[in-house]
Amino acid sequence: MTIRLPIPSVRPTMNLESHRAIRRSLVTVPLLSCAALITGVVPPATRTPAAAAAEAAGSMVPAVPDGTPEELLAFVDELGRPSIPPRSRQEKRRYALEASAAAVQAADKVLAQVKPEDELHVRAARVKLEGLETLAAPGDPQAERNLVAFAQSLAAGPHAALAAEAAVALLACEAKQILRTGSFDAASDLIGVIAEKLTANADDAKIVSLAVQFASALERVPGAGRAAVEAHEAFVPLFEKSEVPQIRRAGAALARTLRRLSLPGKPMRIEGQRLDGTAFDPATLAGKVVLVDFWATWCGPCRAEIPNVKEQYEKYRDRGFEVVGVSIDENHEAIAAFVEREEIPWPILVDTGAGGANLARHYGIRGIPQMILVGRDGNVITLHARGPDLAEELAKLFPDAD
Repeated sequence: MTIRLPIPSVRPTMNLESHRAIRRSLVTVPLLSCAALITGVVPPATRTPAAAAAEAAGSMVPAVPDGTPEELLAFVDELGRPSIPPRSRQEKRRYALEASAAAVQAADKVLAQVKPEDELHVRAARVKLEGLETLAAPGDPQAERNLVAFAQSLAAGPHAALAAEAAVALLACEAKQILRTGSFDAASDLIGVIAEKLTANADDAKIVSLAVQFASALERVPGAGRAAVEAHEAFVPLFEKSEVPQIRRAGAALARTLRRLSLPGKPMRIEGQRLDGTAFDPATLAGKVVLVDFWATWCGPCRAEIPNVKEQYEKYRDRGFEVVGVSIDENHEAIAAFVEREEIPWPILVDTGAGGANLARHYGIRGIPQMILVGRDGNVITLHARGPDLAEELAKLFPDAD
């Protein structure tokens, strides 16, 4: 089963830590799963006449044949070994959708031929469920309705494993709806349901994958801060009980994110190594309003924020405003050259990790720029001090400025 939760449009960021590898390691992909079509881990097969005909007709997959259940499931298996593997991301998306549609058609033909108690029926139902999930992923309303209707039928069916998978699919649909509509008050109930399932089985890879994605998506959506904290607080302790190393590691990553999400109203650790190799003294920030800017020279959105930060720095510096940049770059010479070229006046810390602050990891920074504003009392004011938000916050903190 593949679970892919959409994230509504937010300000551009550069991802530091992709959860894709974690999700792939957590989610068990059956042999006939359409998820394999997206990962590209299945080796290509010999090109068949049917594939050649499909290509000539403008399709990336061959037409669904008639045949026995075994032949139809073998056809689905072949979809996981495209004769000409998709090359670009766009081709992979197109192939995944076309192959999933074909797999659903083939599964329907199998389901019409075998009884519900037959193992081939179970295999076909799983193929159809996963195919419908892929088709619904882009947000097609009809595809989502088809997925919900089929998942509901499986959830009420006699096969326990299928019913459990279908229940997770329905929860994923509910999560998508919450993210799409911004109705975050409803998130609490869903978080509770997911937590109950994790409590029952902390090693269930599918529900863990949904929990990770839902918590991560809430973290990135404006206005979902309270729900994001609630999700992380609910899931992290449950992940710690797992016997699966990958799940415990996913829980540790969420715990670091929770540390950041819980910062507002609390002190933030600001320490590390400066570009010249000396240790940064946090005492120099006492009594000041501080912007902590996690960034990198290769990050376009980070570079786009620099003129705004410079403007605010010049305006409020003499009144007690300071900026501390925390660079994620590994090449310190590149950082130094960039700072000199751009004439950046504030201190830059290098996130060395070994013996250093490694603040990005400590606070679970997954996307940059991450700009955190700290008040004169040393407590965090906001985690979202970008663009006009920074100017608005500083205007409130320095009301007498010209």
